[in-house]
Amino acid sequence: MAGSRKYSENNSLLNSMLATRKCLIAAHRGSWGGNVCQNTIEAYRLCRMAGADVAEMDLSISTDGRIFDYHDGSELRVFGVDRNIETMTSAEIESLEFLNSLGEPSGKRVEHIERVFDFFVREGGLFNIDRSWNKLAPLFGVLKGYPTLIRQAIIKTHPREQDLELFASNAEKYMYMPIVRTMADVEKVLSYGDEINLVGMELLAATRSDELFLDENIEYIRSRGLFVWINSITLGGADKYRLFADLDDDAAISKSMDASWGEMFRKNIDVIQTDWPFMLKPYRDMHFFRGRC
Repeated sequence: MAGSRKYSENNSLLNSMLATRKCLIAAHRGSWGGNVCQNTIEAYRLCRMAGADVAEMDLSISTDGRIFDYHDGSELRVFGVDRNIETMTSAEIESLEFLNSLGEPSGKRVEHIERVFDFFVREGGLFNIDRSWNKLAPLFGVLKGYPTLIRQAIIKTHPREQDLELFASNAEKYMYMPIVRTMADVEKVLSYGDEINLVGMELLAATRSDELFLDENIEYIRSRGLFVWINSITLGGADKYRLFADLDDDAAISKSMDASWGEMFRKNIDVIQTDWPFMLKPYRDMHFFRGRC
């Protein structure tokens, strides 16, 4: 069971899915391509159709305090505008139009986070909120209007003291997953005990010799009643983009699924974030449920 029994009600959907699906598939910014744009309701609907169990989203905040579903830093590529979205007013953000995969105007706009939350209230399912640091207080404020999402939203931050303290002091115990790079990060978060509804950890490891690639450390985290989330996504060709050594989506496609995703299964990874859920799902099901499908 992921998380403390103290928060078993909040974590019930997560634990039901972990029990029945063995390894969950998270879709990076949803599934997108063609005229379906990243971080949109269409992308989250598509990722479910592709077999994902968790939709990953990002947050940006306008200068006047509105939260939008967007990963800042790629505005020139995504909108053709060379300006960070977090320097814009909500009206300026609302005027932006996504370019599709061909670089053509898509007719699609950046989603207000309330519209995305409305979608998950209607449709159910798990989602992961990334890029929430520096936005936790306003995020918690918006989430108060959506009480059922306490069983659906897994919130992710770096393990900074200010963020951990906000989770510890917040009355609503949302599921929390820190991004950890070292065992010192792991122990820092564990030191909060039941003050935080800690359900899992996202592990980053640039090489196979990094602490959080080692099987004994993965098993230590899992032994504390936490899931282990690994990023299979390939953000670029340079070494700086390695999120879990040489195991990634590119290796799954160019070498073999067994050499990448299969190795993750053998390392007892509980959640894999990918850009290719429609490929990973049948491979996952074959690996865990061969003869039972």
